[in-house]
Amino acid sequence: MNYQQTIEYLYAQLPMFSKVGHAAYKEDLHNTNELCAFLDNPQSKFKTVHIAGTNGKGSTSHILAAMLQQAGYKTGLYTSPHLKDFRERIKINGEMVSENFVTDFVKRTQMISDQISPSFFELTVAMAFEWFAEQQVDIAIIETGLGGRLDSTNIINPILSVITNIGYDHINILGNTLQQIAAEKAGIIKSNVPVVIGEYLDETKQIFIQKATECNAPIYFAQEKFEVSNVHYNMYDLRMDVEDTENKCKESFVLDLNGLYQIKNICTVLCAEGLLSKLGFLISNEAEKYALANVKKLTGFRGRWDVIEKNPAVILDVAHNEDGIRQVLNQIQNSKLNNPEIKYHFVIGMVKDKDINKVLSLLPVNASYYFTNAHIPRALSAADLQSAAVNYGLIGLVFDNVNEAISHAKSVANPADIIIVCGSVFLVAEVN
Repeated sequence: MNYQQTIEYLYAQLPMFSKVGHAAYKEDLHNTNELCAFLDNPQSKFKTVHIAGTNGKGSTSHILAAMLQQAGYKTGLYTSPHLKDFRERIKINGEMVSENFVTDFVKRTQMISDQISPSFFELTVAMAFEWFAEQQVDIAIIETGLGGRLDSTNIINPILSVITNIGYDHINILGNTLQQIAAEKAGIIKSNVPVVIGEYLDETKQIFIQKATECNAPIYFAQEKFEVSNVHYNMYDLRMDVEDTENKCKESFVLDLNGLYQIKNICTVLCAEGLLSKLGFLISNEAEKYALANVKKLTGFRGRWDVIEKNPAVILDVAHNEDGIRQVLNQIQNSKLNNPEIKYHFVIGMVKDKDINKVLSLLPVNASYYFTNAHIPRALSAADLQSAAVNYGLIGLVFDNVNEAISHAKSVANPADIIIVCGSVFLVAEVN
């Protein structure tokens, strides 16, 4: 098979969560362990940082990778899902895994794949570990796919674990209370491995403390260690002061990831950075500052309050659950964009297994809506989304294609208006 045939095989033959949802989720680590044993356990041949959380884990993973990369370390980065190219999932110093390796890996694992029938995610996790081991990375940032305890990535023994936050998502798999979801995410905490908790709630803090105590894992709460002030937002960057409350040291930072929700992620990242320095991964202040201001350039990260056009502004954000949508609305309400003259246009599409009603109940009735859908089996039809939205006073047109929806929104919007594309990673992925 050539590369294109290999990718088609992966999409067509292996159960893929983005397509079929829960049916692709394997509730144990057997297949991943079997694949990695077949490959001589590549995951044990390099150091890792393991990152979980309901929201923010993608941003945190990319920022940390950018810092380590800029500091001179050969840095692997495994994330999911991808937006445009499958190879976005597996990068070293911002460069995607080679097409030849992907093709060769699928051939080499064909026999064991036929025997154990791995999911798409299980095979790609093993692929990432093999690539990082072959390329002899100094360290790899590994983002969980779903949950933590039973996530395929959870066969690693990292030098640092990070849990960004806890919110309601994938409740059909992880549990329908914050405590249950937190317990699943806490499954990445390992024996004697320090863990950073980015943001906690009263309902979840004790769960993290209990798990860390059981594992004799030092635990650090980023929101207690750092305070952010003097936040200034514009369309292209985010500026803020961050104080280390223990050392009473304050620094100014500029981030090219300009969503206001990055305020929480920066505290998580800085806490993790401090622990990494104690573990031998030194990041100079110069490298730190440059990386924060150039995450997109260094890692190719996209889709987080991502401004792709102006006059009117078209902004892509992969927010797809209650917490994510709240952050988008916070951006609107508390940024300089919050101008009474500006009208907001939401191009929105969701998947069937999200809490659609919770998201719709949060959206403003005084905005314009363009309901659409990604072209995957999990997608909720635009017509069904429109029907559900009416119950919340949200009125809009239906489009079968996200690009048609954006085009129509641009045709009726004023130059100062804001068009926000959100609701699904897979919807953002189909934007031209």
